[in-house]
Amino acid sequence: MNTARTISFRISPEKVAQLDLIAKAMDRDRSYLLNEAVESYLSEQRRFAAMVEEGRDDIRGGRTFTQEEVEGLVGEWEREALSVAQ
Repeated sequence: MNTARTISFRISPEKVAQLDLIAKAMDRDRSYLLNEAVESYLSEQRRFAAMVEEGRDDIRGGRTFTQEEVEGLVGEWEREALSVAQ
């Protein structure tokens, strides 16, 4: 059974007021917004953890760049960006 649980935490009155304004504009309640925010946070943390693990796998597999190679790539990107901007 997957029932919702009630939790509590401290939040500034200013943030509550902002939540309430957004909730009213969206015709939703505060709980809906907080659930959406938590889901977004959890999703971002899962994505970040996956990226870190991918990087670790690359390191273990020897798929890395030297400092000079990175500097060269960044330099190329900067030159390309400048030529597009002109």
